Amino acid sequence: MRETSQLSDYLLQHTGPIPALLQELERETHLKTLAPQMLCGSLVGRFLSLISRLVHPRSILEIGTFTGYGTLCLAEGLSDAGRIFTIEGNAEVIHISKHYFEQSPYAGQITQLVGDALEILPMEDQIWDLVFIDAAKKQYTQYYKAIIDQLRSGGILIADNVLWDGKVLEDDQSEETVALRKFNEMIQQDPRVENLMLSLRDGLMVCQKI
Repeated sequence: MRETSQLSDYLLQHTGPIPALLQELERETHLKTLAPQMLCGSLVGRFLSLISRLVHPRSILEIGTFTGYGTLCLAEGLSDAGRIFTIEGNAEVIHISKHYFEQSPYAGQITQLVGDALEILPMEDQIWDLVFIDAAKKQYTQYYKAIIDQLRSGGILIADNVLWDGKVLEDDQSEETVALRKFNEMIQQDPRVENLMLSLRDGLMVCQKI
C-alpha cells in the first residue's frame, strides 16, 4: 500500500518545498536510528503541515514523537499563542528530537513528554484542536478513547499507518494488524466523527469531530 519509489518521487516533485531543517532531521534519523521507516516522511509531513495551517490550532497533541519530524510539521500551523504537546515512549530517541526542536522557530511552543501515553494523557486536562496518533499500533483504540472527549467540536484527529503496508486487507492475524482493523472499524462506526481514509504512504485516517 506504500507508493512506489517512482510515484513517490513524482508526488514530491509536485509538492511544496521541504524546509531545510526537516531535510537535515530526516538524514540524521536514517543515520542514527535502527528503524528510520518510523519517520512519517516528507509527503505525510507536508500533509500535516497543511492541515495544521488550515486549522491554525492553539493546542495540538501528538502521540508518538519518534525523532520529531511530524512534530515540527504540525507546529508550522500553530497560532501565535499555540502549543504542541508531544509524547514519546522511547527515551533513547529524545536527544534527536530535542536538538531539532531547539533549532526550530517553535522551540518555545513545544512541550516534550516521555513515557506511556496512556498514563500521561489523563494528566493533560486540555481541549485539543488537532491530534496526531503515530505510536504503538496495538493501542490505537485506547489512545482514541482516551482523547476523543477532549477533542473540540470541529477539531481534527489524524492516525497514521492505518493500512499497515496493506496487511489490513490480507489474512494477517498479527496483533498490530488485528488492532488496526478494529480501530478502523471503530472510527467508521463512531457517530461523533466524520472520517476519511487516505492511501497516502501507509494510510491516514482523518477525522473531524462533529
